[in-house]
Amino acid sequence: QVQLVESGGGLVQPGGSLRLSCTVSIRIFSLAAVGWYRQAPGKQRELVAGITPTGSSKYADSVKGRFTISRDNGKNTVYLQMNNLKPEDTAVYFCNSHSDYDPPRWNWGQGTQVTVSS
Repeated sequence: QVQLVESGGGLVQPGGSLRLSCTVSIRIFSLAAVGWYRQAPGKQRELVAGITPTGSSKYADSVKGRFTISRDNGKNTVYLQMNNLKPEDTAVYFCNSHSDYDPPRWNWGQGTQVTVSS
């Protein structure tokens, strides 16, 4: 049973930054592709960014140039550095497995709330 623990969210003003962390309890983390997802009130969950085992990354158009995904295989952790935050980035952020062909396959964690407001 893979467990996901997200942290690092909070309240930030527009233009501010946050760094989210996701710790994944999986046996061979270095072989896992992981994504950050978000769900705003009344909206569907969407992929924000994904990172492959080799470190290649992809981003939603809405966050390109502002968000950076990275991983530390020694800590079983994936990070999401979020800069120049906008009110529309307000959502609960989750991590999960990522694939171009399959839906996320791990049980969802509790997520971490990000609120961008002045």
